Amino acid sequence: MDDLRRFGLAVVTWAAGGAEAAAAAAEARELAGGVRTIVLVEGSSDQVALEVLAARHGRDLGAEGVAVVPLGGATSIGRFLDVCGPPGLGLPLAGLCDIGEERHFRRHLERVGLGSGLTHAGLEALGFQVCVADLEDELIRALGAEGVQQVIEAQGETRPFRTFQGQPAQRGRPVEHQLRRFMGTHSGRKALYAQALITHLDIARVPRPLDRLLAQV
Repeated sequence: MDDLRRFGLAVVTWAAGGAEAAAAAAEARELAGGVRTIVLVEGSSDQVALEVLAARHGRDLGAEGVAVVPLGGATSIGRFLDVCGPPGLGLPLAGLCDIGEERHFRRHLERVGLGSGLTHAGLEALGFQVCVADLEDELIRALGAEGVQQVIEAQGETRPFRTFQGQPAQRGRPVEHQLRRFMGTHSGRKALYAQALITHLDIARVPRPLDRLLAQV
């Protein structure tokens, strides 16, 4: 495991608290010298999307010292800012969140001294981009429903998707809604489609939050 991955795991363990937090904090501090920027994202699918997009641009974020760290849910942002921000490591930060979680990010960024009275534009200026409504929604709009279904076919999942569409709760709903819900139906599927959709996406149609985030780190 390379140092940047070790750093990310140490940060996650430190932020979680508990018996291993002190040792993880020591390891994170030891490895922090090789980290240029920490990008805080809600989950592993966001991490995959950003890293795959960077690779399509010929960039290796790890080699550049950019650590992409999944929070395991937006409500954990406060603990991670305590660890990574001014109260802890004091490293440069950026991030990505869903619009429904924007308030958590604003409140905690202000709490640790990274802004005051933050607006949406102020959040973006700090390097924290907001998806509408989430990453899956952004990617579905970028590729279009037909394009996403072609990716599903390439993954060999057309039959499961048709079965999902036939469920009573999904009948009559817009296909874009069905696609978004389908991607979250079991563990690992969001990350699978984050990679597949970014791989198939026209690089000129990258969703604005991802495009801006990559440009800032």
